[in-house]
Amino acid sequence: MRCRAARRLHKLLGRRGTFLFILGIGKTCWGVSFLVDPPSTEGLQLLTQICSIRHWAWLWIAAGLFTTASAFLRVGRDRFGFVAALVPPAVWAIAYLAAVVSGDYSRGAWVAVWYLTSHVGVILWAATVPEHSVPKSPRGRRAEGG
Repeated sequence: MRCRAARRLHKLLGRRGTFLFILGIGKTCWGVSFLVDPPSTEGLQLLTQICSIRHWAWLWIAAGLFTTASAFLRVGRDRFGFVAALVPPAVWAIAYLAAVVSGDYSRGAWVAVWYLTSHVGVILWAATVPEHSVPKSPRGRRAEGG
């Protein structure tokens, strides 16, 4: 029964939707973790000058929920889910880069690069992936015209 439900959900979401769904759940959980057990704010002074890390958690949660909801939209209309997914890691990368420039957190350069590659880069790449599947290999088919 669970496999059938998973196949039905995958068929409903497609490749892009599945990515958005997983990403959205992850971002939401990451934001909730900031509320439940706030992490160290070292390197995030740019953000914590404005408001506490608990308030910034809501950026992750809102982006995650919006990204998850966008998973159920048609290709083309799902683009706002990709944009929403980009916002929190881009904001964090900017904050870490600012901490490096100001001299407050030298490790921030590496953390910023991590956010920019494993988050922002992957999201930008996934946004360009077409929905249709790669055609099956012609090995199993009979050669045409022959």
